Amino acid sequence: MADVAEKAGVSRALVSIVFRNQPGASEETRERVLRVADELGYRPDSAARLLARGRSRTIGVLFTAHQIFQSDLIEGIYPEAERLGYDVLLSAVAQGRSEAKAVEALLSHRSEALILLGPGSDPAYLDELAECAAVVSVGRRVPRSRVDSVHTAEGKGVRQAMEHLLELGHRRIVHIDGGRGPGSAERRRAYRAAMRRAGLQAEGRVIPGDHTERSGIEAGRLLLAERDAGAPLPTAVLAGNDRSAMGLLMALTRAGVEVPRDLSVVGYDDNHLSHLMPIGLTTVRQDAALMAEHAVRFAVQRLENPELEPREAELDPKLVVRGTSGPPPA
Repeated sequence: MADVAEKAGVSRALVSIVFRNQPGASEETRERVLRVADELGYRPDSAARLLARGRSRTIGVLFTAHQIFQSDLIEGIYPEAERLGYDVLLSAVAQGRSEAKAVEALLSHRSEALILLGPGSDPAYLDELAECAAVVSVGRRVPRSRVDSVHTAEGKGVRQAMEHLLELGHRRIVHIDGGRGPGSAERRRAYRAAMRRAGLQAEGRVIPGDHTERSGIEAGRLLLAERDAGAPLPTAVLAGNDRSAMGLLMALTRAGVEVPRDLSVVGYDDNHLSHLMPIGLTTVRQDAALMAEHAVRFAVQRLENPELEPREAELDPKLVVRGTSGPPPA
C-alpha cells in the first residue's frame, strides 16, 4: 500500500505541474484528471518529450555477448552517461546476430551516439556510421576515419609482461594469439618484437587462437600432446586475453601440470574474474572504468560539437603480478 500511495503522490504532483499554467481548467476537471492519474500510476514520457525537441539523449552501446572485460566496460559507461544526462541502450553481437544487425537496432531506437566495444567491422563501414551518429570505438583504433577511439597502449602492456617473464629467467615463451579480437594484432607484434630484442627469435612461437576459453583449452591440449610426444613444454605462455589464459589453466590443471612451478601463465585485460581464481592470474590491466569515461565523454563532446577532429585516447596499461607466474622449472 505504501508503494501505491507513493506512486499516487508522485502522479498527483506531476499532473498538478501540468495544470499549474492552465488557469482556464476547472477544479472539477483537475480533480478528475488527478483521480485517473492516481489509478493509472501515471509517469511522464521523458523520451517522447526529448524526441519532440529532436533529441533522444541516448547512447547506444555495442558489445559482444560473453566477453567478460566488455561487461566491466559497460559497468563504467552507465554512471558516466547518467552523470552527463544520457541514457544507455545495449545491443549484443552473438551467434546469429551480426554487428551490423546489432548497430541497426541501436539506431532504430534513436541512439544519438554509438560506443562500439571491440568492433570487428570494416573501417569503411564504421566511417559510414559516423555520418549518422557520433561513433566511439573502444579497444580498436580506426585510423583515417571520423571515428573517435579509446584503447590501451597494447605494445607497452605486452612489453611489461614479457620483461616480467624474461627477468624471471624464462626463454621458451609462447604466445596464444587473439585472432581478430580487439588489440590482438598489436599484442602479437609486441610479443614478437620482445622475443627479437631478447635474442630469442628461434624460441618464439605464436599459437593461433581467439579471445575465448576454448582457445586456451585447445592451445593447452596442443602443448600437452607435444609434451607426450617428447617435446618440452614452454616455460611460460602469454595468452591473448584473460579468458584464453583461464582456458589454458583449466587444460593444464586437468593434466597435472602445476602453475607456476611447471609453467607460468600471463593474461591480458584483468577482468573482474582474474583475481577470483584459486590462483590469481598474473595479467596486464586495462583500466575499464577510465576507458569507459573517455568513451562517454568523447561521444557527448562530439554530439555537442560535430565538427571536432577525430580524437584518440591511448591509456597506459599496468602489469598485475599474482600467482600464475614464477621462475622457470630448474
